[in-house]
Amino acid sequence: MEILKQYLPICWFKNNPLQLPNSVLFFQRNLAFYFIVEFFTQANMISPFEALFEVTAETLFTLLFIFLVLTLNKTMHTYVQVASAVLVSENVVAIFGVPVIVWLTVTHDWLSYTVMALLIAWDFALITYIMKKVLAVDLLASLIVSFIYFIATYGAAYMLTILT
Repeated sequence: MEILKQYLPICWFKNNPLQLPNSVLFFQRNLAFYFIVEFFTQANMISPFEALFEVTAETLFTLLFIFLVLTLNKTMHTYVQVASAVLVSENVVAIFGVPVIVWLTVTHDWLSYTVMALLIAWDFALITYIMKKVLAVDLLASLIVSFIYFIATYGAAYMLTILT
């Protein structure tokens, strides 16, 4: 719980992921939570089998993307911290997103779509913030890396699911 308290401020654009604790157990727990929340979300929209496939692909693409970025940046030693920071921020957004997705699918109210768009924007901003800190690049470069991250993870997993 103490480590979580150190990672949570990332969701409010505080703390540098590189200065946070390096805990494999914390990373593993966040990864499991991420998978469960994403599966729950997807399974409410598509068949459980498709959801399992898509979430597995999405999770693998997320971890692979972080691996590739850190390898190219020659900072692989920070993998656990960076992956934990990404997963914590994704998990926090997902916790807020689950009730919004239920609201959205039940009512199709414009306000539910607006709130969902704000959550997606927050998620994008968090990944941008993390990449900016981790790669020590300017805002434009971190925006581009974040855009590629979303295409390479969510977009690729979705396309792979459609193709199978």
